[in-house]
Amino acid sequence: MRIGIVNDTPFAVEALLRTIALKPEHEVVWAAVNGAEAVKACAKLTPDIILMDLIMPVMDGVEATRQIMSKTPCAILIVTSSVGANSAQVFEAMGHGALDAVNTPPLGVGDPLVSAAGFFQKLETVGKLIRDKAATPAPAPARPAAAGAEASKPQAAAAAALRAKRGRMVAIGASAGGPTALSILLRGLPKDFPAAVIVVQHVDEHFASGMADWLAGHCALPVRIAQENEAPRAGTVLLAGTADHLKLKAHDKLGYSAEPKDHAYRPSVDVFFQSVSEVWQGEAVGVLLTGMGKDGAVGLKALRNKGYHTIAQDRDSSAVYGMPKAAATMDAAVDIMPVNRIAAKLVQVLAAKN
Repeated sequence: MRIGIVNDTPFAVEALLRTIALKPEHEVVWAAVNGAEAVKACAKLTPDIILMDLIMPVMDGVEATRQIMSKTPCAILIVTSSVGANSAQVFEAMGHGALDAVNTPPLGVGDPLVSAAGFFQKLETVGKLIRDKAATPAPAPARPAAAGAEASKPQAAAAAALRAKRGRMVAIGASAGGPTALSILLRGLPKDFPAAVIVVQHVDEHFASGMADWLAGHCALPVRIAQENEAPRAGTVLLAGTADHLKLKAHDKLGYSAEPKDHAYRPSVDVFFQSVSEVWQGEAVGVLLTGMGKDGAVGLKALRNKGYHTIAQDRDSSAVYGMPKAAATMDAAVDIMPVNRIAAKLVQVLAAKN
């Protein structure tokens, strides 16, 4: 991949240059010492990926990410001295479209390939997403119309009533741009929201708990990491919190699984949505937010095919219009709308099912 580096610390730049040199398939095409320089450099030569620091003079990494994603969008990986110590800025940058974050690889510590394993794993993941971005999802087969639809209306009403009694869930998937989109959506939900909210956000497990705390500060509902064998509860937001996939393992129990292993991002939105469509016995609404690639589109289609209401974020309000675009292409979404209208729609949909 062609790589741009944005960092004002010579030691950190040297660590990145030496680390990248270990893999000949990667090439550094430019380096900038602050965000303002990075915006100009990206406009002249847009790389495959930018390694963006956060704390810099003139223009920090959050603002640089915002400007680059609005003018000359490309993949951005936050690379900073301490992801944990700068978690608030990490989530802000991800809200503008940064894909992920990782600590700056150490310089001169043991075997450099071993020391930089986590860094290269992030690059490999981003590389897969870049390749996936250009792929257009195949149209899903149209659902055949049910015979005798009019006669089945009483049965459908009875089934809906039974689902409501068994509980309600809002299943949300997000990736690049997700933190900000999630904060906007969750802020609009009332404290007596009558459904459980389960979120799968592409985020490193090492700062998932920090993101849960960050989101909790933006809404009236409690937000925390989903635990193994936990049951979804109305009025509580649970966030996937490990590198394994979050899924429903029983009709009312969440759990984590290492399988399937072939997804570019972990946890996978598709895996979670598919498990809801297969296992959940109550009422559900699926929501797919901003993100690169197409994770979640197939799962959202499965939810719609099951008869659940589905929503995709629209192009104009998405930091990265990849995942919701894939869903729209597959006709997976009943509604396509700006993120600031989704909360009100969820309240409306659930009220109509009372």
